[in-house]
Amino acid sequence: MWINPNNSDHLILGGDGGVGISYDKSKNYVWLRNTNLGQFYHISFDFKTPYTVCGGLQDNYTWCGPSAVRSASGIGNDEWWIIGGGDGFVALVDPSDSRIMYSESQDGRMNRVDRVTNERKPIRPEPVEGERPYRWNWDTPMLISPHNPATIFVAANRVFKSTDRGHSWKAISGDLTTNTDRDTLELMGVKGREITIARNDGVASYGNLVSFAESPKKAGLYYAGSDDGVVSVSRDDGANWANVTSKIPGLPANTYVSELTPSRFDEGVVYATFDGHRLNEFGTYVYASRDYGQSWQSIAGDLPKGQVARTITEDLKNPDVLYLGTEAGLFVTFDRGKQWMRVKANLPTVPIYEITLHPRDNAMILATHGRGIWILDDLAPFQQFTLARSKDAFLFDARAAAQMNPAGDRTRDFEGDMQFLGKNPEIGVAFNYYLKASAKNLSLAVKDSSGATVREFSGDAVKGKTDAGVNTVLWDLRVEPLPAPRVQQQGSGGGGGFGGGGLNGPFVMPGQYQVTLKVDGKEVATNNFAVPGDPEITIAEADRRAMFDSSMELHRMQKTFNEASDSVNALNQRLTAMQQAVKDNKDAPAPLKTKVEEFAKKFQPVGRLFGIGMGDPLVTGDFESFARALRARIGGLKGGIMASTSRPTETQSRQIPEVRAAMERAIQDANKLITEFSALQREMAESGVFPASIKPIQTRGDSQ
Repeated sequence: MWINPNNSDHLILGGDGGVGISYDKSKNYVWLRNTNLGQFYHISFDFKTPYTVCGGLQDNYTWCGPSAVRSASGIGNDEWWIIGGGDGFVALVDPSDSRIMYSESQDGRMNRVDRVTNERKPIRPEPVEGERPYRWNWDTPMLISPHNPATIFVAANRVFKSTDRGHSWKAISGDLTTNTDRDTLELMGVKGREITIARNDGVASYGNLVSFAESPKKAGLYYAGSDDGVVSVSRDDGANWANVTSKIPGLPANTYVSELTPSRFDEGVVYATFDGHRLNEFGTYVYASRDYGQSWQSIAGDLPKGQVARTITEDLKNPDVLYLGTEAGLFVTFDRGKQWMRVKANLPTVPIYEITLHPRDNAMILATHGRGIWILDDLAPFQQFTLARSKDAFLFDARAAAQMNPAGDRTRDFEGDMQFLGKNPEIGVAFNYYLKASAKNLSLAVKDSSGATVREFSGDAVKGKTDAGVNTVLWDLRVEPLPAPRVQQQGSGGGGGFGGGGLNGPFVMPGQYQVTLKVDGKEVATNNFAVPGDPEITIAEADRRAMFDSSMELHRMQKTFNEASDSVNALNQRLTAMQQAVKDNKDAPAPLKTKVEEFAKKFQPVGRLFGIGMGDPLVTGDFESFARALRARIGGLKGGIMASTSRPTETQSRQIPEVRAAMERAIQDANKLITEFSALQREMAESGVFPASIKPIQTRGDSQ
């Protein structure tokens, strides 16, 4: 809490719900809803497209929301929904039926949730009458079996298994903790039984399981870890458990087992992290076992000292790649722990509590404790980095990317700046490549299945993306955009035409594509990838082709018109200078002045066809004239067809040849004037009124 030293009514409060400001000594608060300060413990996902992410927030319930939305504004807080209350921890989605969900709050208060009806059934195992209460951790482990979605596990001081989604339970272990009386333990020299203020800090019990995992390679192979430092292994579905804690070298006694991760590649391999900060111990404890936990080796490697390890995850495709979350951020190793690299980019320095990998999308989802959820959409650069850095240049695999027109259905500009919007993934294919040294010349060429080049990135398109290291160029799945006109028109919408269209071309046709990386004149690699159509749209191939062909025809017309406009604008600028020259030169022959003014009158209606002299419609209010101008007609027609994935309407199809004919007539008229103007310019130069050094305008633009 901060209290204004000059006005005690004014204070700022920071808590596990965010930041609030009060101007009346805490009676009312302005809550800062535009700051991303979520404290997530765990993250899970489903297999929808786009997929849902779910996670529990410290003292702020358990939530689910989309990893992406169609709305161009981004992912608003109102896109999220609650599946559990209290302190949120584990949230799980049944991979076979996303309607079935699980949420867990503090001390093992768990529910099975029906997403459609929002009904929730308490499913926590309870002891029979006369049996001692189970000891549940504040952050109770909960897991869906990777082998059978109907089988779930939860862990108190014992492990429980259900084969019917929590309807019934069976204990498959005894007490897997030290069962220490915490009243006998010392904290800063004071024993637990002597503490009277904030006794046990609100934690209901000690000596409970905080990590549990089943091997994805073998059903019935389990690992369990406790808050008092015990690691246990069962290889026979819980019939027998072995305490392997003593086999972990250099680990202080009673160190919290923050994560146990069995390998998805090798049945006998398991990874473990330990968090000793509760014991005032800030070592980095990261281990691997290759024999089912019978022996362990440190894989902390060259990690910086003081990196308290919270979670570890093995890559989806490359067993040599491991991801480590610490109290300060994210690390990656490409050699199973000999050397580590800090992952930064735009990821803040923040505790990483869980690293979850989406197998279908090959994406990384991070639960951070303080900066919400972060998603890395493509793991290929990590998975292939060892191979990449052995080359002078390397092109990483490109993943499929579906086309999608973003929607403007949730315009949030009117909501002010007191909002937070999650970032959507970019629409398109990210071309990631590695350079050992900076490149002088670099290009990426995209070709369709026929071998025709549909897009090329070079020159300014790769400016700032030729340095040593990993670089990324994003292809928006569209054909080559148009160059910007040299002179922008008022109301032109960035040169694309008042009324829409822009400089972008249409999406390419869905299909198979390839990208080729060329560095300093040498082809480095070619990768293949797919471009599917919008998954929400069903369209006949003939209709899609008609839409694409019409858009491309207008795209080419727009290019022709923009080139002609550049010439007409240049003529207009030259004509304006001539008019000023004859006005300023009192010795200019009167017949010459007359010729200039007559030409100016002749130019005016042609110029208006190209938007010259019309004024800004936002000022004049004459939107109708702008709508009839060729720039707006071509751009608006193109934009209207590109705005939806369907065959052009009859009206649109009729207008295309009409607009083409009007454009051809306008260009013919402009070319006649340019020819006539060249003669006028020579006469002006010979009279000495206008500089002879100015070159004649070159005729530009043709209807082909």
